[in-house]
Amino acid sequence: MAGNVSLSKVRQAAAESVGGLPRQFWWLWTSTLVNRLGAFVATFLALYLTLDRGYSASYAGLVGALFGLGGVVSSLGAGVLTDRIGRRPTLLGAQLATAVSVAALGLVTHPVAIALVAALVGMSTNASRPAVQAMIADIVRPEDRVRAFSLNYWAINLGFAVSSTSAGLIAQYSYHLLFFGEAAMVLATALITFRKLAESQPAAGSPAPAADPAPETVQDSRPDGSSDVSLWTVLRDRRFMVVVALNLLLATLIQQAFVSLPISMGEQGLTSTDFGTVIALNGVLIVLLQLPLTRFIQHRDPAKLLIVSALLTGYGFGLNAFAASAAFYALAVAVWTLGEMINAPTQMGLVVQLSPTHGRGRYQGVYALSWSVASLGAPLLGGAVIDHFGADTLWTASAAVGTLAALGYALLLRSMRAERPTETVRSPAEPASAGSASAEAPTAPPEPAV
Repeated sequence: MAGNVSLSKVRQAAAESVGGLPRQFWWLWTSTLVNRLGAFVATFLALYLTLDRGYSASYAGLVGALFGLGGVVSSLGAGVLTDRIGRRPTLLGAQLATAVSVAALGLVTHPVAIALVAALVGMSTNASRPAVQAMIADIVRPEDRVRAFSLNYWAINLGFAVSSTSAGLIAQYSYHLLFFGEAAMVLATALITFRKLAESQPAAGSPAPAADPAPETVQDSRPDGSSDVSLWTVLRDRRFMVVVALNLLLATLIQQAFVSLPISMGEQGLTSTDFGTVIALNGVLIVLLQLPLTRFIQHRDPAKLLIVSALLTGYGFGLNAFAASAAFYALAVAVWTLGEMINAPTQMGLVVQLSPTHGRGRYQGVYALSWSVASLGAPLLGGAVIDHFGADTLWTASAAVGTLAALGYALLLRSMRAERPTETVRSPAEPASAGSASAEAPTAPPEPAV
């Protein structure tokens, strides 16, 4: 009897995590997983340039910066293309460009050519993000979006955990296998996109879905009353740009885990093995806890969740100021990882709520820009602070940044409620009105990942 009860609970948990989502979402999810399973090059690019090619650490840093700069440029360009030519063509073009540029990066040998191709790789790999996020918002019901974004985030981290481990083994034999292996995996992703994903962009001039949450009921008009959405529209949207700025703060903190954290641990005599073990906890926790955590948070107040996530992220990194052992650093990683897991799907739901239906690509592109800017600027900022003021100052400042972000979320969401006194700014996971046709539309059962 006890075994049947346990099995029933497992089935119920599985249904709450993956049930009720449309078939196209699962093909999109599968393409994300396959893509991330082959994401070898970005992780090991610096080692390839210094160990295999014999270039200096400064040159490797320059190439890494150009890789990030390419992502900054493509965030905006891909967002515009996502709205103008559609989600599917943008996604397919980004995947094909990634396959070609990654393979080329493994073949070129001149330092200038390597730098230029690395920038192209950064552009192409980042160009798919606005299209993926916009497509999820298009095809998933509002009440399921937090769960859908969480599942996509989980696939990214599961793929990264596997690819980073396997890439280390492959690199022992040949770095060229990393480049050609990633190119092959991205081509497989493009094949899934071509064969299984249909265009999801709403037709121009069509109204917003009836089931969309309250903040989207007025989402398809500009401040001047027109229905056109441009990049200038996005940049003038003060509430949305506040969300982008707050995400930039938290993204800058999270990026310190990959640059400043190993430096700080090294200054205390800890080894690269210690860092690898500590940072691996981030991926392990996300893979193990993201789905059950999403079931817990998906119907809760997004304002409280975003505030708590900012505090956990900031104070998690702040704990590093007191760390003197790998175990304590691991504790700090666990704290800020919990903040990251709460923030990612909740904030993506808020981004969709604030995005016009026919401008989702541009809005997603500007939002993605905050991550690209963080990946470009965080290493420079963290290194400068450590060099001039010490690692403890950086970690103390991280706690202050987390507190500032929490206050920003509190003020933003309070202002949103004040502007709609008869409505509430509710979670994107909260069901829409029972009478809406979109909310009652049946969905196909999920297909297993292939």
